[in-house]
Amino acid sequence: MIRILKGLAMITDRVDNVTQIPDEYRSATPPAPISVKIELTAHCDFQCFYCATGSKLREKGEMDWDFFRRIVTEMHQDGVKELGLFYLGESFLSKNLAAAIDYAKNEVGFEYLFLTTNGRLAKPDRVRDCFEAGLDSLKFSFNYADAEQCKEITRVDAFETVIENIAEAHRVRDEVEAASGHRCGLYASSIQYDGEQQARMEKAIERITPHVDLHYWLPLYGQAGLTAGARGTMPVAGNVGRAGNMVDPLPCWSLFTEGHITYDGLLAACCFDHDGRFNMGNLNEMSFMDAWNSAPFQKLRSANLACDVRGTACEKCIAYATHDIGAPRVEDLVRANAALVGE
Repeated sequence: MIRILKGLAMITDRVDNVTQIPDEYRSATPPAPISVKIELTAHCDFQCFYCATGSKLREKGEMDWDFFRRIVTEMHQDGVKELGLFYLGESFLSKNLAAAIDYAKNEVGFEYLFLTTNGRLAKPDRVRDCFEAGLDSLKFSFNYADAEQCKEITRVDAFETVIENIAEAHRVRDEVEAASGHRCGLYASSIQYDGEQQARMEKAIERITPHVDLHYWLPLYGQAGLTAGARGTMPVAGNVGRAGNMVDPLPCWSLFTEGHITYDGLLAACCFDHDGRFNMGNLNEMSFMDAWNSAPFQKLRSANLACDVRGTACEKCIAYATHDIGAPRVEDLVRANAALVGE
């Protein structure tokens, strides 16, 4: 289900540009990544099955402001074009969110700033601050068919709040555009289920599509093997991009075209490094490009380019290629989430 407002570039074009791995990036020592996601906070207000953040695999904290300013400036000088003001945590929990957008956009000069949120804390005043600071893309992760299911999967009663916040974001976006001329894209994505649950999801999405420029589907990711196999669920092998244009799991694009910086300054090779096994360098002690092309990163990229990741940190994620993979069933997700949080 897609709805696009005339004149807006599609978020899926940018996603595909990163996940396709251009030829010049297929190297153990590629250029600076096209995009980097940086974690202002590692905390999240949800405990979703499909995200390992809730499983308390690492210590969580807030990014140091001086570190943020230094590394963002450095990455822009290195040639990074797109900056995501989120990684594993929920960025609307950060008091520095709007200030970080303003600094990266107006002080440093990044051409494209994007943000993904679960939506519960994306209240109109917070969203307005982000738009006015220069945010270019705001995407809502929307993965529940009704209020009961939202509470079962996330452990938070937030369904109607999220829908209201999406509608309000549209209103505020239009007000900011009328006043300043700056237009932030509004998007939503959802996990692609099967059977009755998919039909229910499509019905729920009808409530938000009038308020977003585009909605698209994502497969269930295994998050480096951290959320897989519970109660019969089976994720796709690796990180294969969006459901409408999936790519091969090997080599994994995440190692070549997108950087990931944790709140405490580590450069991770994976979109889902919840336990530190993908740490490629400490940016408190080394430059971004030194970490980006560090010896551990080169070794992991070489294994991916050879399509043989046995014995590497990527092995568990790719293992699901040997299984029959289908879309998740909601009852499996709910039961698996209960197991994840120890209930």
